[in-house]
Amino acid sequence: MNTTKKDLVNEISERTGLAQVETKKIIECFLDSVARSLIEGNNIEIRGFGRFKIRNRSGYKARNPRTGESIEIGAGKKPVFEPSKELRKVLNA
Repeated sequence: MNTTKKDLVNEISERTGLAQVETKKIIECFLDSVARSLIEGNNIEIRGFGRFKIRNRSGYKARNPRTGESIEIGAGKKPVFEPSKELRKVLNA
């Protein structure tokens, strides 16, 4: 089962007592800040949780499964999340 943004809004709203509208704005601002920082090339570290960073991906050749045609995939950037040691311990407990 996946957790959606709506699920996060509901849970945080219940735990904090804030209205869902306010909670949704806070979550959207947080996600926008993370995205903007990554676009600017900055890593984001949240102690005890993990790190968001950008990895450069080199180009490669791929094959279209329907036609079998070979295509070139260009180089690009890929967002990556690396969990902290604390989060890994909790997940594996």
